[in-house]
Amino acid sequence: MKYKRILLKLSGEALMGNQQYGIDPNRLSDYAADIKNVVEKKVQVAIVIGGGNIYRGLQGTSEGMDRVQGDYMGMLATVINSLALQAALEKTGVKVELLSSFQIGPVSELMSRRKANEYLEEGRVVIICGGTGNPYFTTDTASVLRALEIEADVFLKGTRVDGVYTADPEKDSTAVKYETLSFDEAIENELRILDLTAFTMCKENNLPILVFDMNIPNNLEQVLEDQTIGTLVTNS
Repeated sequence: MKYKRILLKLSGEALMGNQQYGIDPNRLSDYAADIKNVVEKKVQVAIVIGGGNIYRGLQGTSEGMDRVQGDYMGMLATVINSLALQAALEKTGVKVELLSSFQIGPVSELMSRRKANEYLEEGRVVIICGGTGNPYFTTDTASVLRALEIEADVFLKGTRVDGVYTADPEKDSTAVKYETLSFDEAIENELRILDLTAFTMCKENNLPILVFDMNIPNNLEQVLEDQTIGTLVTNS
């Protein structure tokens, strides 16, 4: 494996599978199996999951909800998804630690870099929930922040598309996939890979981004072995 330590970012919407809301248990099981495969290859895995399948703060704001209140509701949605993935992984025999950006005593420990690194070194999967713990920041930004804190080798964005394209491939049949891409090219071509804050943090801290399709069985393992899968975004 090229990477020893990874931060895997999953969207909340990905957990819905073919449903319109909530968590698809089959999709959850598939993800758990794929993550277990790379853990068994001695890759250290940290995970951040969004909450859009349950509640999205910006959606609440557009409907009249106070932004700060809505963002905290979104953070709590990430906790629910993280607990679900933790349970699915533990069912396969993987040891998992759940860390949160804010105090939720009965279900998780408070996030700290030291704890996260200790657990990763022990071979445990670390799921970090609760966003940054502050409103006005997306889970993209939270996941990049955590990746930098634990000194991940790469930021993996697991999506339902097999990389970055010149346009949305689900809407434009002429869209062309990028095999590799520089941060500057992505900015110049207005490719929305992450929100601007998260993307800038990756660029400034030289953290490569690898975008790939998480919904293909065993693709997580494959993307760590084969650099032609997905799209790799770097400073070079």
